[in-house]
Amino acid sequence: MRKFLNQLGPGVLVSAAFIGPGTVTVCTLAGVNFQYGLLWALLLSVISCIVLQEMAARVGLISQKGLSDCIRDEIKHPGLRLLSLVLIFAAIAVGNAAYEAGNITGAVLGMEAFFGSGNFAVGGLQLNFWSLIVGAAAFTMLAIGNYKILERIFIALVVLMSFSFLITAAITKPDLSKIMHGLIPSANSAELLTVIALIGTTVVPYNLFLHASLVSEKWKNARDLPVARKELIISIILGGLVSMAIVICGASSNLNQVSSAADMAAGLEPLFGKTATFFMAIGLLAAGITSSITAPLAAAYVVKGCLGWSAGMNSFKFKAVWALVLLLGVLFSSLGLKPIQIIRFAQIANGILLPVIAIFLFWVVNQKSVLGRYRNNRLQNSIAVIIIGIAFFLGLKSIYVVISNF
Repeated sequence: MRKFLNQLGPGVLVSAAFIGPGTVTVCTLAGVNFQYGLLWALLLSVISCIVLQEMAARVGLISQKGLSDCIRDEIKHPGLRLLSLVLIFAAIAVGNAAYEAGNITGAVLGMEAFFGSGNFAVGGLQLNFWSLIVGAAAFTMLAIGNYKILERIFIALVVLMSFSFLITAAITKPDLSKIMHGLIPSANSAELLTVIALIGTTVVPYNLFLHASLVSEKWKNARDLPVARKELIISIILGGLVSMAIVICGASSNLNQVSSAADMAAGLEPLFGKTATFFMAIGLLAAGITSSITAPLAAAYVVKGCLGWSAGMNSFKFKAVWALVLLLGVLFSSLGLKPIQIIRFAQIANGILLPVIAIFLFWVVNQKSVLGRYRNNRLQNSIAVIIIGIAFFLGLKSIYVVISNF
């Protein structure tokens, strides 16, 4: 067991990154609106996530570089290289700054479930005390600058989050036959956007960059590839089970209208008692904190690779990037502002980014100069092409939905 625990790390952080407040809310709404009917979409997203993240992990371990470093080094045409790096920089760095407010707000909802509202007035401004606390906690953990310590903190938070959501699902006593039926693919036009959202919250573009960088931090030898794969698969499956547990909670809540996971936490109490609400609130708090850390960290790794910085987590430039992303998140969350236009830009950019990055990743893992004999084989390429096709469909659909809402 001790040997297995020592192997945990990058995959756990990836799992923690995609189970944020956005995932909790999307899974909640999927359960409330469609019961168990969309569990198959989560199963598909878990498989896709494992395939893409395994390729990213292979790039990081064999090349000992981040994905953005490899893209910068392998694209020889100056114009195409600049265009690619600008797209990646804008979508990840700016997008993560926009969504960081949502991550912190999710953690704040968990805090308020225990301690009440944290709003207070300063002059003519309404601030939220809990936003400042969550931001300070994320800042402290990132400022440590020690990967091993950060890894242990995340393992603890992910265990807490997983335990909380799985226990909450068990408390609701779900119908196992309906769960099994929900794993069989079927969808109509009314469910399509929710299917896209469920897959989109699991297969996260910035996780590809984060994972490659973290794997290169933890392992230094190609002999560790089987260990990295095993750790990744276990972590992503656990994350998928947590997401499914949240859908089950939403399906079991018997609520007609829910706008957020906080609403479901409150709605569970009359049906299943304060215990269900307690565990749901803890899970939401842990999900918010983990995502509040991974989003700035991923942005810093992307900027580092795009700009060719050689320094690591303890460099001033690296810290300045994640500090800026975190600061913007705290500011927007504390003031209660909704940077709608920025978030819409981030959604459009991420809609474009996912298939583009999937293609970049597919190209990199087939480069002999990067991976040598560890390049993709025919089966891996076939599966990757199918996933890239799905990514293109999701990207185009998400762009259409955002533009149609303007």
